[in-house]
Amino acid sequence: MRAVLVGAVESTRIALHALAESLGWDLAGVVTLPPALAGRHSDFVDLSADAAVAGCPLLPLANTNADEAIDAIAALSPDYLFVIGWSQLCGERFRALAPGRVVGYHPAPLPRLRGRGVIPWTILLDEPITAGTLFLIDEGTDTGPLLAQRFFHVAPDETAATLYDRHMVTLAAMLPGLLSALAMGAAVPEPQDPRFATWAARRRPEDGAINWSGSAAAAWRMVRACGDPYPGAFTMLGEERIVLASAQPVELAGHRAALIGQIVERSADSFTVRCGDGRGLRVDAWRRERPQPPPLHAQLGPS
Repeated sequence: MRAVLVGAVESTRIALHALAESLGWDLAGVVTLPPALAGRHSDFVDLSADAAVAGCPLLPLANTNADEAIDAIAALSPDYLFVIGWSQLCGERFRALAPGRVVGYHPAPLPRLRGRGVIPWTILLDEPITAGTLFLIDEGTDTGPLLAQRFFHVAPDETAATLYDRHMVTLAAMLPGLLSALAMGAAVPEPQDPRFATWAARRRPEDGAINWSGSAAAAWRMVRACGDPYPGAFTMLGEERIVLASAQPVELAGHRAALIGQIVERSADSFTVRCGDGRGLRVDAWRRERPQPPPLHAQLGPS
């Protein structure tokens, strides 16, 4: 089987290695973003060295639905297309390059959480269980038949980084068996049940703003959901943006006389902010223009 892989992040690298190492598969090429467009993915990975080791050509293409890309991929005569770690929708002409044989990976238990920003949304929605899903891409958004699905629990203190890593482990474990089944013609696609479908809307960096008038638990979820490899949850000190990298909810027994969003405790390596429910969020790691924590009694916003 000849495969072309499309993607530009860590999951793409995992798929590249799996395809290169699987019997019955010839990795004919890897389509990825040109380095100048790496900013499209906060978790962009340079795949040039991996493609070279695998002995397959690397095709830097900005738009997989453009004529240039369609012609370049068609020239590789793929039996299957694997679109793993790519933000563009797969248009009709692209899918027609391997009709009914375009495989994607989604970091959610499809049909639940179809759409974008799924790892942050999993944490923000306080989902107790998630899954990695390999499926056939059709004309809808994450609506195609399921090929493989593996469930796992989401920890109460899960972060974007830990959940991202667990999805990489899950994908690496799922791919060899599926590739073997596809090569033998033994894979049985299972239609999704639309009764259970939910959707995740796109998230942008500005959606990571902390709302201090909410609960400390909600602020903590935002910090965990938006951290590495994503841009991060943030707050403002005047015109300065402070990115909150690590935090914990705490009780504020002696700080009831404080404004929402006000810093009520400060040390060399942490600061604590009063939230709308009367509890505090202790920030243990942050990024700002200067290394020290912001001043005691400063009010952060937006509130």
